[in-house]
Amino acid sequence: GTDRTTTLTEGIANIILALEKAAVKRIVTIGTAGILDSRVKPGQFRFQTGESRQKATFAAEEHLKVYQMLKETSLAWTIACPTYLPDGIAAGHYRVAKNVLPIDGMKISVGDTAQFAYEECLNGQFIQARVGLAY
Repeated sequence: GTDRTTTLTEGIANIILALEKAAVKRIVTIGTAGILDSRVKPGQFRFQTGESRQKATFAAEEHLKVYQMLKETSLAWTIACPTYLPDGIAAGHYRVAKNVLPIDGMKISVGDTAQFAYEECLNGQFIQARVGLAY
């Protein structure tokens, strides 16, 4: 886990530099649903409202910094933002929403999250966006 560490922000800074140096434009990362836009409080992120069940916000704040760092680049980035993420294989049926969590989204498996990330690398449907993932 990355909670209580700056692994995410330190890592993405190095990744961004390496991508720019190698002239690679595409990156797909896995974030958290906490950095999606709030549906109930416009202008806030889910982790800042009652929409997120997480009480501690350090990890979400680190994911938010990654999002902000990627926004400042010219990279073709996408952040997959799953909600509760239990282990499980890809079932292949899930919902996505640009910059918000799908309505009534409660969970999505690790397998389906990985499948989304792989397919997004290939098709680039959500360039420079956060994507909420849930069943």
